Amino acid sequence: MGKLTGFIDIKREKPQEIHAGERISHWEEYLMPTGEPALKDQAARCMDCGTPFCQMGSDLGRSTSGCPLYNLIPEWNELVYQGKWHEAYLRLIKTNNFPEFTARACPAPCEGSCTAGVVSEPVAIKSIERAIIDKAFEEGWATPRKPLKRTGLKAAVIGSGPAGLAAADELNQAGYDVTVLERDDRFGGLLMYGIPNMKIEKKVVERRIRLLEQEGIQFKGNVNVGVDVTMEELRKIYDAVILCTGAGKHRELDVEGRGLSGIYPAMTYLTGSTKHLLNEESGEPAITAKDKHVIVIGGGDTGADCVATALRQGCKSIVQFGKHGELPKERGADNPWPEPPDVYTLDYAYAEAKETFGSDPRQYQINTTEFLGDQEGHVRELGTVALELESGENGKKQYRENESKKQNWDADLVLIAIGFEGAEDDVFENIGVEASFNQIKADNKTYQTNLDGVFAAGDARRGQSLIVWAIQEGRKAAESVDRYLREKHSKKKVDVG
Repeated sequence: MGKLTGFIDIKREKPQEIHAGERISHWEEYLMPTGEPALKDQAARCMDCGTPFCQMGSDLGRSTSGCPLYNLIPEWNELVYQGKWHEAYLRLIKTNNFPEFTARACPAPCEGSCTAGVVSEPVAIKSIERAIIDKAFEEGWATPRKPLKRTGLKAAVIGSGPAGLAAADELNQAGYDVTVLERDDRFGGLLMYGIPNMKIEKKVVERRIRLLEQEGIQFKGNVNVGVDVTMEELRKIYDAVILCTGAGKHRELDVEGRGLSGIYPAMTYLTGSTKHLLNEESGEPAITAKDKHVIVIGGGDTGADCVATALRQGCKSIVQFGKHGELPKERGADNPWPEPPDVYTLDYAYAEAKETFGSDPRQYQINTTEFLGDQEGHVRELGTVALELESGENGKKQYRENESKKQNWDADLVLIAIGFEGAEDDVFENIGVEASFNQIKADNKTYQTNLDGVFAAGDARRGQSLIVWAIQEGRKAAESVDRYLREKHSKKKVDVG
């Protein structure tokens, strides 16, 4: 497999980035392409390990370990090492419908579970994956794949995020006539509006949508199912329906002063910023960080994207709050391999903030207690209290507020990025599917809801998760729909006979 001692002889190389001080002046992707010789060396670091944990794809401990798409990572690493790029592409797309998305938007749990990472550093799997799919489009290998014949049956997919697109792709390839219904004006879900352009350029998303259209999938935008068309009407038109509506209900921060203006859910801010960028409108977006003191509440990837977006809009200052402490530089005893390493890293947004303002914008172990506003009702300050970790009565560590450590922060724009509760309320109110902890209740094996012929997949069913899980769910839901329709169609033939 590759070079037998590659993981020892060759050092891992991070993909090159546009300098942090330069890239905040534009909205293009911040990662630069890696040359083929360097990629061959990186692929040579893949070990001939007996069990490739990188492709096991399962929940382990507190996070995902390995790739839930079960990508054949060692195989396409070997093919890249041999210079067989087309063959590597063919292996990659056997398990992954959209490598150009995962190679940009996935946090790469495969690398955290890489066996080479036990004794050295993990293989640069994500960089190699991106190089394979980008080369495939450059060389013209990624061409429309049309099914040899059609079944005559129709399926509707509601939602055009990763789960919806994967389900649509799989069903289309199986010969069904597929229509994707999206309530927004553009397709891609969070890939289009939830993830900033500098992480995944929207032309990359639109390129895939065009390819899916050429393969026979119909896309209809500005259609809000349950409002513009009822579920009853859809079930009469289509033989099966898959709900891939996402987990868009944001968690709220219920503290004094929340009703002040200038406080928004993170996704509202990110969506508006991307829409403004794509529509090339004059002036500033409806919500802008320009010349403002910005505070982001929440320490995850969405919060980091808010930091990067605010920097590009020209914020006056930027701070990001997290309730938990700063992560260690190395794995802790409670975070063993093959779990992804839960360690300190300087993500792209934080590197940009450090370059701009001289320090990492993250503040740890802080709890927001109140918002303070001016006479016009606009937020101007934010009050916090420090959190300290201590042992409880049962010996379990827990955070406690230290009332002696209170602080007020300047704030003209506050963005709440503390996660999502599940599917939005109107999914249950307008569509009529049952709920389970704010998620669409659907069988774990068949993905079918309480409505016959109606299935659910992705974050709407699973809850907020990684893009690889969304694609996996879309693929499996499509497989269940195919099985359901084949059995139903076969039964009809028997009944008629």
